[in-house]
This record gives sequence, C-alpha cells and structure tokens, in this order.
Amino acid sequence: MEPALRRAARSLCGHCSASLRKQVIAGAALKPASIRSIHSAKSLDANRMVTGSKLTTTAREYSSSASEASTSERSPAATLRLSQDDLFHPFSKSPVPEFRRRAAYMRQNAYCPHPDHKHARVPLDSSTVGDAAPVAEGDMAPAHVDFECPDCGIAVYCSKEHWMDDYENHLKICDTLRQINEDDHDLRSGRVFHEGNLPDLQMENAAVNMTNWDTFMYTREFEAVNSDRSMRQITRLLTYPITVGSVLHELSPYNIQKGGRLTVEGLKSFSALRYNLHIPKSGRGAGVNQLRPEPPPVRLFILGARAESSLPRPIWVQLAHLFPESRLHLIFIGPESMANRDDEFPLPERTPSNPFGTVVEDRVWYNMKISTIVDYYHTIHKTGHFAPYDPYFDCFVLFHPGLGHPASSHDWEETLPLLLETKVPIISTGYTQVDMERDVEWVNKKSGGEFDVLLEPGENTFRSLRWDLDDMDPQDITCGNWGVWAFRGKRYETTTRDLEV
Repeated sequence: MEPALRRAARSLCGHCSASLRKQVIAGAALKPASIRSIHSAKSLDANRMVTGSKLTTTAREYSSSASEASTSERSPAATLRLSQDDLFHPFSKSPVPEFRRRAAYMRQNAYCPHPDHKHARVPLDSSTVGDAAPVAEGDMAPAHVDFECPDCGIAVYCSKEHWMDDYENHLKICDTLRQINEDDHDLRSGRVFHEGNLPDLQMENAAVNMTNWDTFMYTREFEAVNSDRSMRQITRLLTYPITVGSVLHELSPYNIQKGGRLTVEGLKSFSALRYNLHIPKSGRGAGVNQLRPEPPPVRLFILGARAESSLPRPIWVQLAHLFPESRLHLIFIGPESMANRDDEFPLPERTPSNPFGTVVEDRVWYNMKISTIVDYYHTIHKTGHFAPYDPYFDCFVLFHPGLGHPASSHDWEETLPLLLETKVPIISTGYTQVDMERDVEWVNKKSGGEFDVLLEPGENTFRSLRWDLDDMDPQDITCGNWGVWAFRGKRYETTTRDLEV
C-alpha cells in the first residue's frame, strides 16, 4: 500500500478497515479520497439509525455490499427450518426431533410441583437460606409431569387440573419458559447468526465502556444487534470471557466506590493483576535496538471447566482484545474439560515431557495460548507443576462450580485449601442468587473464615441475558454467570513492636 494510502487508512475504525482489506484483496484500485469516503458513508448510515436519545446496541449499523453479498451466499432459503415468526412450538409437537426427545425425557424425570404432592427430591433453596420457610408438602405420591402448558409449551404439571389449580404460581415463570422455548428453537432454525460476527482488535485510542452490555458492544464496535433474541444468543457465549475481563479490567464496573462491591483487599489484589494486564508503552519494536524484556504471561486457571472449554476460540479471543499489550495463558482444568470436543480425541499420551496429557493450543491469538488438562486440580497442585504462584500474574476462575451443592461439593473438599494457600485471587460465579449464596456459605464453613472477600457477592453486570431450563426440573430456571464474587486466602501482615527496656 502506498504511503498516502497508509496515512488515510490510519483514521479508519475497525469495521471500515475490514471493508478496505476486502477491496484490496479483490484487487480494486484505491485512492486516499475513496478511503475517506468509506468512513463518511458509514457515518451517514449510523446517523440514520439513531432514532432516539437512548443508547442501545442498535444505534449504529455497520454493513457493506461485500458482507451482504457473502451473507446471501451463506444463507440459502432452503436451509431455513423455522422462520422468526414460527419459533413457538410445544416441545412434544416440535418439528425438531431433538425437542420431542427432550419432552419425553422430561416426562420420565421431572416431577409435578403442585403442593398436594410429596417431595420427590429434597428442596435445596431452604437449605441455603437459614430463615427460609419450609416448603409445603402434601399427601399425594410424587407424579411425573405430563401436561404441557399451552402458553409456554413445556410440560410442567402432572394434569390439567393441577396446572389450573396452581396457575398463579406458574404465571411467575410462564413467560420466561416461553422465551426459553423460542430461543432454543431459534438456535436450530437454520438462520444465519449475524450477531456472531465478532469485532477484531480494539482501536488503540478508543476506550472500552464496561458499564453494561450495550455500552460494551457499542464501544467494542460490534455489528448492530437488532433484536432482543439475538442479544440473548450472543451474550450466552460472551458472558464467559467478558465476565473475567470485567473484573480484571482497569475500567471495571466493580470499584471501591459505594455500590461498586469491590473491597479494600480486592483493590489490592486486582490492582496487582491490572498492573501487568495494562502494560505501559515501553518503546518495543521489531528492530534489534528496540527489543525490550517482556513479562511472563498472565495465567488464568479455569477450574472445573465444562462447556466453557469448548467455546469457539474467537469467543475467548475477545478477552485478549481487552488486554492487547499483555500475554494471556488460559488453562482449563477438570475431568470434563474435553466435553463436546470429540474431534480432538484421543487425548495425548502422558509422557515425561507432558505428564498430564495436556492439549496445547498455541497461538490462538498472537498474545493468547490455551491449554486443557483432563484431571482434578488438586492432583496437579500437589506435584508443583504450576508452582510458584504469583498474585501479580495468576488468577483462578470458577464458572458455576457448585461449591456448596450437595452433588458436587465433595469434589472441592480437597481443592479449596490448596487454592487459599496460593493467596491468588479466585473469581467465582453462580447460576442464581441461591446458588451463589450456597457457595459463599460453604466456603465460609470449610475454610474457617481464613479467606478475604475481594468482590462482594451480587449480580453479574455481564451475565447471560438468556435463560436456561433444567430438564430434570422445569421450575429450575437459571442463566449463565448470573452472579459473581471473588475471594482469596487471608494474608497476614507482619508487624514489629518496640519493646521497652
């Protein structure tokens, strides 16, 4: 590219430069004036989209003839299974076979929640909140669900009579269940998910606003998300990297101010990490005389990894875009960390050079590396494989760990003391408020108070906007990373005292 073209291209935003690259690849002749017109034309389109003063993700629309042409080629009408106005179907009568199988599974495993029935399972909510009233229990034997609510399309009661009798309670979740129904059908509708077009590198002098999802996507130059459903689908994926980024970023919405939930100890711990995640300019360049020493990568240990380890790698690269000057090493650890990754089996053999059979994805991005270990963390910790741990460069992340859940708490009994021993920040999330409070109570009970809270438990600013359904219990509605909190092992400062002679 000629020098004049380079100078003109420097003023372009990420989307305009992407359009420019497409024209260069196509061999089109470019002039500085035509380059500037690309950005001005998009500004005109953006102005037409602003219809009010409220800031939303639909405030700007980035589109080009090239992207529209490629979209039309990728989305033939023949592959569309369900149109956007035909997404509601009762699970048992759905045109998608998977939902009919789900309906049969729910009829075999889910129980009617009507208060006339005896409890088939121990309610977990009352065990978490100390002053919670006991749930009423009737005299009738437990019965599996069989009647599908006509409003949400999901089997929630054993009979129509029980559905009508308990309709007032069902109304509290009926609209959410219908939304889940439509969102799940949308995923299998065969449409092109335009919201999945993720932005590239952040402009160097453009700050990211992390107040909420709308401001984040706007300042990160995401393509316009024009519907609530599309917003729910994309945040279901982005919630994992952005939740971590929102806690560690220097412009984090969690701060020391009133309502910011960050504690004094949290300010100390996260300031250490932010120091290395936001590296000041050092004059480093490609020349030999511009070489500078580089700090080691910041290691994020994601323990108990499940679905998050199989996310498309461009989703995790969004975390690298928040910290473009630092290097990141994501380490997924857990017995289920290779779930949904069948194409990568068999796992590497355990050899002296690779004692845990680590799956290494090097150069996922120029400053990001991902490693996956199918094993329990406490077995790795005891070998000293990742030692020493440095609070300036290391952080543990637990996505929905179920620390206090009766079905999974035993898996963390041996791990928790080892985590607290490292004095490294631990970021943990929960599906619901009850789930998160149960985890906090369990950690407090097992650690004997030997931990400092870094981030007070509360709702996650970057939680998934999409709700999920438990097929074993249709009343159990959760969302990815609803709540977030952080803690670490308690640190004691050594003090001296002058003894009087």
